[in-house]
Amino acid sequence: MNYRKEIKMINRVILIVLDSVGVGELPDAKKYGDEGSDTLDNISKYVGGLRLPNLERMGLGLIEGVTEINKTENPIGSYGRSNEKSAGKDTTTGHWEISGLILDKPFPTYPNGFPDEIILKFEEAIGTKILGNKPASGTKIIEELGEEHIKTGYPIVYTSADSVFQIAAHEDVIPVKELYKMCKIARGILTGNHNVGRVIARPFIGEPGNFTRTARRKDFALKPPGKTILDIIKDISLDVLAVGKIEDIFAGKGITESIHTKDNMDGVDRTIQFMKEKNKGLIFTNLVDFDMKYGHRNDPVAYGNALKEFDDRLPEILESMNKDDVLIITADHGCDPTTESTDHSREYIPILVYGEMIKKGVNIGTRKTYADIGATILDMLNIGDINTGTSFADLILK
Repeated sequence: MNYRKEIKMINRVILIVLDSVGVGELPDAKKYGDEGSDTLDNISKYVGGLRLPNLERMGLGLIEGVTEINKTENPIGSYGRSNEKSAGKDTTTGHWEISGLILDKPFPTYPNGFPDEIILKFEEAIGTKILGNKPASGTKIIEELGEEHIKTGYPIVYTSADSVFQIAAHEDVIPVKELYKMCKIARGILTGNHNVGRVIARPFIGEPGNFTRTARRKDFALKPPGKTILDIIKDISLDVLAVGKIEDIFAGKGITESIHTKDNMDGVDRTIQFMKEKNKGLIFTNLVDFDMKYGHRNDPVAYGNALKEFDDRLPEILESMNKDDVLIITADHGCDPTTESTDHSREYIPILVYGEMIKKGVNIGTRKTYADIGATILDMLNIGDINTGTSFADLILK
């Protein structure tokens, strides 16, 4: 449903995904082994109280189910949360659902490593053996196998609890361009029942005992199987500006310009840079450090500090907004660092909406699907509709 269809009220939406900042287990969390997961509240409990004054002002503590974040009496934005309708709990699934695509089955995962039919085909295609082939932390596996990799020249292949095929290589042993080529080969092999969400290049540098992953990571994702809000926005010649790994998640589809980032704060800088330029449409940002550096490594203290760091930058984001801008802050899944698991967790995601044209203090409740966010973005831009989500623009627009 298009709200006030006769007037184009909003010219630009800034959509920021705080990767993995979930706000409580979903009703089907048990099915995924995620009972008790509650990323935001559990971090707050662990650190003895998490103060996020700027997110609190937007209404974060007022979201249903959030109990450990301070509640404000006068929120400056509207707030709520969303259920996930797709099967799965990974990055690609979450972002695609936000953009209007709902998956009926999860991407494949490999808790015992990849089968011979994949590995042998991959080794034959690249002309060399591989090391690893097991689920592992990216930093730990290069510590474990980095020296052998340097001696043999064999790439390190590993996975995680996510649907990923990751290839790590020292930049002096396998040049980055060659590593990317290997990833493209793997992407071509991983089809059908083995269509993993992402193939990821993981270059690193350094000496044994002191290896460091570099910023030249690159994701080779599946192309979205249908039209997303990115395509709809781009098709009418509006801008779709991608910050962070958004370009990788959507395999470049529906994007007019993209910037990759080094870390969360670089992501905030690049988002603000786009906001200060003349553009119309969508700025779509992913801040991955919460998930990659802290959630998967079960580091609630560092995760909490990263949330504070983002909160400290939020006023700068708000000050960079135009009168006809809307800011939406959300997530794509959970990754509770206080549980034994290092996997993503099946959780509700927060929805915070702010702008001069947005009502203050409106509780949009619990949405049935992340796709409601995408539907609302299209509705506010007055450019179309998707049949997988329901817009809540009529609840929040002044």
